[in-house]
Amino acid sequence: MKNQRLELIKGDITTLDVDAIVNAANNSLLGGGGVDGAIHKAAGPDLRAECVNLNGCPTGQAKITKGYRLKAKHIIHTVGPVWCGGYRDEHSLLASCYQTSLSLAKENMIKTLAFPGISTGVYGFPKDQAALIAVSETKRFLRKNVFPEKVIFVVFFDDSYEIYRKLLDQ
Repeated sequence: MKNQRLELIKGDITTLDVDAIVNAANNSLLGGGGVDGAIHKAAGPDLRAECVNLNGCPTGQAKITKGYRLKAKHIIHTVGPVWCGGYRDEHSLLASCYQTSLSLAKENMIKTLAFPGISTGVYGFPKDQAALIAVSETKRFLRKNVFPEKVIFVVFFDDSYEIYRKLLDQ
């Protein structure tokens, strides 16, 4: 799935040759499970050392580090909300993850940026709702900004690929 500024791929975000990847991090930024654990493992121990100095990150916000052993030059760490049935501001917190990550990409003149499905793993955010927020917030941001030049949504499972494909085809 491709258009000029948005792309969808199925694969491993840690292997992409892009300017920055987004990490679906926890509040400590010190590594965890899922995408977060995979990124920390692939980037190596220097990433954890840099993250210690960032003093964590609030839910809905983002911070940037070097990419270390990754092909990506940078990692934008964002902390998505844990799904609590939609009654604890989860939708706006997830939207904020995309807004703050994209803003950091713009500030750092990042040309290519890859997003995983933030909060859709152990945090339990419904994949269809999360994808709708991801695509709408990204499209809204790209309409008003030159950077990033390209955003890639990276999914790992077939069902997620289909959800994003349908949204991007609209």
